[in-house]
Amino acid sequence: MSASPSSLFTASATFESACHIDALPESHRSRRLHGHSYLATVRAQLPPGWAPFPGGEVHALRECLERCVAPLDHALLNDRIAQPTDENIARWIRHRLVTEFGVPGISQVGIQSTTHCGVDLDAEGQAHVWRRYRFQAAHQLPNVPMGHKCGRMHGHGFELILHANQDLGERDLSIDYDRLDEIWAPFHVLLNYQCLNEIEGLSNPTSEIISSWLWARIKPQLPELSWVTVYETGSSGANFDGERYRIWKEFTLDSAVKLRRAPGDHPLAGIHGHTFTLRLHLSALLDEVYGWAMDFGDVKRLFDPIFKSLDHHPLHEIPGLADTDTATLAAWILAQSRAQLPPLERVDLYETRGSGAIVSLVPFEELIPV
Repeated sequence: MSASPSSLFTASATFESACHIDALPESHRSRRLHGHSYLATVRAQLPPGWAPFPGGEVHALRECLERCVAPLDHALLNDRIAQPTDENIARWIRHRLVTEFGVPGISQVGIQSTTHCGVDLDAEGQAHVWRRYRFQAAHQLPNVPMGHKCGRMHGHGFELILHANQDLGERDLSIDYDRLDEIWAPFHVLLNYQCLNEIEGLSNPTSEIISSWLWARIKPQLPELSWVTVYETGSSGANFDGERYRIWKEFTLDSAVKLRRAPGDHPLAGIHGHTFTLRLHLSALLDEVYGWAMDFGDVKRLFDPIFKSLDHHPLHEIPGLADTDTATLAAWILAQSRAQLPPLERVDLYETRGSGAIVSLVPFEELIPV
């Protein structure tokens, strides 16, 4: 781990566009003219002084991204991008952000064409294709302490994301969503509307064990597989990359803020507020008995005093907090929480969808784009 945390700023913008992809087989539905509501996201390590004022990085980055994608809004993408796959759109946006808007330190550009699929480009230009799936299943955790609610048979609408590395030598369709669908289909049949405990290898079906169970079975079919993400609920889940388990727990904060370093006439200088999305990421060895890196319930319980100090409060009145921009807040939350949650390695804080800051003790190239 890094000795001190680093900040990554993130911003998102939406656009509505039509396209057709001629490189696909004649029978493929995406050869026909169709449209999407796209979400573009950029993550960047911005140097001091890049934004008009300290704490204004997210606002400035979002403005750059919105201006960057403006020519794509309510337009035919083929007029600007020869084969407008999600990957090629992301490459077009990245090139434009760098060459026309001068955005430095870009570590990731993502395009999400639907709520369940997208592509992320990393700092080296490697494309990571991802696809989200759902299955309905029951389970119980047989080894938890007496009285633990997860010891009872219960159920979830599980969500799963398969992440796969695109070949750097390919620029179009070497890994497409249809291929991921084909690989996932038999697993959907195996898991959907089932009791997971009755499936071989899933006698203790925690999110972590489900993710590694899937990794072991999918990786031989998909060597490009880079991560398996399992959402047990909408606010908690686990990742496995073949070596490490990471879990996260998400919260929402309804809080007031004002940015002390914003110019007096700037909207961010006055008292305003957000429904923040806060995500805590933790990494630990798997407990051999319980089958988890950490109990989600324990994460919530240990974080609760800090949560209560933030939720429904004016954050700019917290003693010792330098400012209330998302990067400063996320760094403060990370520092305050580590004593209670030693496995905590990363804090994401978003003021609006996709726009905020990530503060991490882990090198950014290792971050999984949850």
